[in-house]
Amino acid sequence: MCLIAFALDASARWPLVVAANRDEFLERPTLALTSWKTASSQEIISGRDVRAGGTWLGATPTGRVAFVTNVREAQPAEAPCSRGELVTRWLEGSMDAAGFATALETERNAYAGFNLVIGDIRCKAWLWMTNRTAEASPGWRAQALAPGIYGLSNAALDTPWPKTLALKQALAAALAASGEQDTLMSPLWTALSNRQRVSCDEQLPKTGVAPALEQALSSAFVDIPERAYGTRGSTVLLASRQLDSTSKALRLQIEERTYLREVGASHLPFKRQIWTGQEI
Repeated sequence: MCLIAFALDASARWPLVVAANRDEFLERPTLALTSWKTASSQEIISGRDVRAGGTWLGATPTGRVAFVTNVREAQPAEAPCSRGELVTRWLEGSMDAAGFATALETERNAYAGFNLVIGDIRCKAWLWMTNRTAEASPGWRAQALAPGIYGLSNAALDTPWPKTLALKQALAAALAASGEQDTLMSPLWTALSNRQRVSCDEQLPKTGVAPALEQALSSAFVDIPERAYGTRGSTVLLASRQLDSTSKALRLQIEERTYLREVGASHLPFKRQIWTGQEI
């Protein structure tokens, strides 16, 4: 997962909204969004990385949610564990966010650079953690998240990369204008599909990769056919509440668009998967 904007209790109607793109090499085998069970019989709703077995964004029917991005580095460090495992560990467990972060800090060097956001819709407890400093050096930071709108790509939380700012702005505008679910989701899908790259070199991030690659990665929807790399899927996750009801129950819905892309393809049809849970 390489670009995410998310809103935590920024709307009474929509207490959680996550809009995300996952970028990956086209050859990496992937399973689309579905409901599946772990070895401990925990139900998880997510896509899955077939090679390493983890996921980039997922939820449980009871409202635990997690998503992860990598930290862009000129020379990525090798590590024995997959970052996608972090998402399933949170979803499968019962520990609270603070306890999870404390336990993970002792294991942080087992993973390449990551940003991980974990939370529980019912408890309204959210946490961002990373094993990299602002300079992308090894380190540790865990931060509780207050209500608000956040952006995350391949650097620290709310690093003002142009595409991160643009997706945050699209999410804020959608929440402000939204009355119905389609009204909320439509501008998010549009923002996630934006292929416009940054044209001004001064606005490009400086992460140590070649300038041409930095520019190719600067759009929300990434398409780099010469590297057989790009956006493999987009996801919008919503927790909704009926304001005209006395019930405080929430309903979780996840929609994923999996792009049916091949190297050199100019047209990208997609498969659409939707999961809607019971009230929680």
